[in-house]
Amino acid sequence: MHQEPPPLTRHLRIHQDRGHTVLEFRGEIDIAAAAEIAPYLDRVTGRPGARVVIDLRHIEFFDCSGLRLLYRARSRVLDRDGRLHLVCTHPLTLRVLRVTGLSRLLPPRPTLDEALGQPEATSGSL
Repeated sequence: MHQEPPPLTRHLRIHQDRGHTVLEFRGEIDIAAAAEIAPYLDRVTGRPGARVVIDLRHIEFFDCSGLRLLYRARSRVLDRDGRLHLVCTHPLTLRVLRVTGLSRLLPPRPTLDEALGQPEATSGSL
């Protein structure tokens, strides 16, 4: 039986999977949620060589505060020779990622298994 990790905040769960730290964002990711998530995200992305997956499958709303979290995470991970992957299936969030160009820098995958099985490449450019 698979047990879900306990929430760190109302909007975040973190667990390990296949050598990656998986951050599951949940609910509405707005300015208040981003303020809750940021310290945990910074801790995980501040490690040299971190292998991180951000999972957006459990979100209901995602605004520019969430985009800032993704850009910040990507920058911090790449600055420390790490890797970052993204899981997202929400149509509106996928559209926002495409419109902002973030989907080229951090290509979203539809499942956690697919993200964890991807080659280590997240250094795309606009």
